[in-house]
Amino acid sequence: MRFYWLIRKCANHSWVVDLVPEFIDIINALVLLSNFVVVPALSYGSQLALGALGVTLVFGILRFANFAHGDMMAFGTMATILGTWWLQYLGISLGPLPTALLALPFGIAAAAALSIFTDQTVYKYYRAKKSAPVVFVIASVGVMFMLNGVVRFIIGTDDQNFADGERFIIRAQTFRELTGLNEGLAIKLSQGLTIAIAVILVILLFWFLQRTRTGKAMRAFSDNEDLALLSGIDPNRVVLVTWIIAAALATIAGTLYGLDKSFKPFTYFQLLLPIFAAAIVGGIGQPLGAIVGGYVVAFSEVMITYAYKKFLKYLLPESWEPQGLVQLLSTDYKFAISFIILVVVLLVRPTGIFKGRVL
Repeated sequence: MRFYWLIRKCANHSWVVDLVPEFIDIINALVLLSNFVVVPALSYGSQLALGALGVTLVFGILRFANFAHGDMMAFGTMATILGTWWLQYLGISLGPLPTALLALPFGIAAAAALSIFTDQTVYKYYRAKKSAPVVFVIASVGVMFMLNGVVRFIIGTDDQNFADGERFIIRAQTFRELTGLNEGLAIKLSQGLTIAIAVILVILLFWFLQRTRTGKAMRAFSDNEDLALLSGIDPNRVVLVTWIIAAALATIAGTLYGLDKSFKPFTYFQLLLPIFAAAIVGGIGQPLGAIVGGYVVAFSEVMITYAYKKFLKYLLPESWEPQGLVQLLSTDYKFAISFIILVVVLLVRPTGIFKGRVL
């Protein structure tokens, strides 16, 4: 509340216009770009980075591409939504923050339990037989379709909007009143939460992998499985912890995506492509690469599908004002950009930016 009070107190003084009147058009253009490109891409990139971290952990430690990860995101988010509805029914909330944050532990627990169940009933059998990675991939595709059907059966196929609390950190109109600019900057609470939670989770994950005994065991198992076994590392424990972390990351990423947009099961199936693109661009099996890859894919998708007409109108002389939208690709081709990035990286640099493993 104090934040909004300070904004309203300053609203009568358009300090930006007073300070730099000669650069107003440039500032308007930058605010416009921030509003429709930078902030959405940072939020979307954080969601992709968390999803790609789960994929890269499973690949790095269990050595197969888990195609069921997108639908595990959907399952964890669905469990979180059901928990959110139950808390709302009981009249429990977090005030200005989404109630879904309270329900996240329930969603994480459900996704972790399901991940462990699928591992014990499906993947463990193939591990015992020392099957080729392609067999695990095919098995994960089967798990993917199973999860997709379960989620649709339980919660349906329609959009589910479960966000509550405050909608914006700052509204466009408030920003315009504060600065006197023509363009307003709107930052949704879900976007701010996504970026903040992603930063916290990445720090915690790297601390866990670098400092804890279990994290070091996971890294050793990833680097050399045979040597790790000779060192006395329990492979079952490593596998168990890997699935729990991957399920937690999937649930949090899916919930943040649902809060930012809306929840629809098929959307999470589509998200699998940009998530895999992010993991491969950064270097599959490299956690840092998954984070960088998430932002590379997100900014590529948003920047290529954005219409730059109004942005260029601020920067160019009036006689040079573009007539068309100045849009490289329609938003209908958003996921096609991820596919193009994926193909180019596999052809040019299969190991990705940080030299991960090759698929």
